[in-house]
Amino acid sequence: MKPVDAALLRASRPARRHLAVTFALAAVSAVVIVAQAALLAAAIAQRSLAPLAALAAVVLMRALCDGAFEAVGQRGAARVMSDLRGRLAFQFLVARPDGLDTPRTGELATLAVQGVDAVEPYFARFLPQLALSTFVPVVVLAWLFSLAWVPALVLAATLPLIPLFMVLVGLATQARTASRLETLTLLSTHFLDVVRGLPTLRAHARDGAQGEVLARVGDAYRRETMGTLRIAFLSALVLEALAMLGTALVAGVVGVALAGGHLGLQAGLTVLLLAPELYAPLRAVGAQFHASADGLAALTRLREALDAPPALAAPVASSPTAAAPPLAAAAASPAGLPLAPAPPAPAGSPPAPTGAIALRGVDFAYPGGPAVLHGVDLSLAAGRTTAIVGPSGSGKSTLAKLVLRLADPTGGRVECGGVDLRAVDPAAWRARCAYVPQRSRLYAGTIAENLRLGRADASDEDLRAALAAAGAAFALPLLDEPVGDGGRALSAGEAQRIAIARAFVRDAPLLVLDEPTAHLDDASARVVEASLERLRAGRTTLLIAHRPELAATADTIVELRDGAVAAPERIAA
Repeated sequence: MKPVDAALLRASRPARRHLAVTFALAAVSAVVIVAQAALLAAAIAQRSLAPLAALAAVVLMRALCDGAFEAVGQRGAARVMSDLRGRLAFQFLVARPDGLDTPRTGELATLAVQGVDAVEPYFARFLPQLALSTFVPVVVLAWLFSLAWVPALVLAATLPLIPLFMVLVGLATQARTASRLETLTLLSTHFLDVVRGLPTLRAHARDGAQGEVLARVGDAYRRETMGTLRIAFLSALVLEALAMLGTALVAGVVGVALAGGHLGLQAGLTVLLLAPELYAPLRAVGAQFHASADGLAALTRLREALDAPPALAAPVASSPTAAAPPLAAAAASPAGLPLAPAPPAPAGSPPAPTGAIALRGVDFAYPGGPAVLHGVDLSLAAGRTTAIVGPSGSGKSTLAKLVLRLADPTGGRVECGGVDLRAVDPAAWRARCAYVPQRSRLYAGTIAENLRLGRADASDEDLRAALAAAGAAFALPLLDEPVGDGGRALSAGEAQRIAIARAFVRDAPLLVLDEPTAHLDDASARVVEASLERLRAGRTTLLIAHRPELAATADTIVELRDGAVAAPERIAA
């Protein structure tokens, strides 16, 4: 990615006003720099105190411009970073809610945290400094040509050498920085995998070996970082040397002109004072480019993630910008759990339909992968339970994603009451759905906060009733007990019963159960099955089951094999 290209300009859209102010401040600063040098030269050449009052005012104005310059750049960078994180949240929580073809978890975490943080130097310092380097040379050279055209011509001839060397060094920096970010991503991803799988690694006596792998990757990251720093130091040395040589050359020309009487003392002093000011913005651009190189590499990755096509044909809002206010305004618990209700459907969206659900000739394939479902025809009778059985990998969980509208079919239709779900706002549809997965996720927070993910305005009485109905009486005195990371540890059966209670709290007409007893022992499975029977009463239920005992409780059983309906629907005994 170039230091300035169309993609970067699109990313800077939230800070356009700040960038405009930055360019205005840069123009004022250029004029102030010239005025400061001219007044100082006048005070020295004329040996007078008269220009000092004006000089003091100009110095104060320059200090104010520098402070405002820094503050506006930081504010604009903060807006861009906030926008990027909001768009990432939209992309992976709304546009691609089931994570189709997403980066690895560690890579995504690195991108959302370190990647977005690395963007700050680019928008806070590099772009403002680029604006300054645009105005200052033009204004300074214009003033110098009016005073002494020979020294000005020398400065104009040597000035392009700095951008030339900046480009040459920048090409090497760009490749090195991209490699450094790749190594950091690998280190983060591998570290996360090791932490998650530490019990397994210890059980197989492989924790030491993984420590060695982390050490090797960490050492590779150190080498990449030191290589980047070496290039940055070399660049600074080259730019400083060029600026020093240019200033020395101009000083020699001015000295000869003064000795020959071709140049006045005040004009000569002005030239000498402005020569360093001419080179300074360009040298600073080179330094800030190295500081922002990580941000440029991260922006390339961010663009790839944000430009991925949505998994759903009809996103919640017409654009990420339109969806950002509900995300930003969502209420949160002290633990950070999102408790706000779903955002309203966009204007003009049809209401969520009711009635039976039908899959008609449904095909589905993950991006870049083989087809998972082939011509599936299936009906989910309203108020009844339909069980889907079949071997692992037959497409049962994918079928559940399509019904929940976490993805859209690549062929065929999913209908409710005769309405194609692709014409319905996904948020409005999911508001009518409750979901209990194979492995229930409890987030860091209290049990009450986890239950209110089902319905934000549920009262404590609603929560207690849901826990009792789900057979989770153990949690009744623990509503305010923290669970999840850093909280109370719950068994798989207890966590599953909390998830079932969450479905009771949601009280939705459509229920999707994805092998809810798959990882439970027989005793826990029987308790959960009894709770599920109460939960399914009167609801349209899609039950994905591998236990024959659970499938037998359904009203209808459908077998999937190799992504297709292998046997006609049959009524459970």
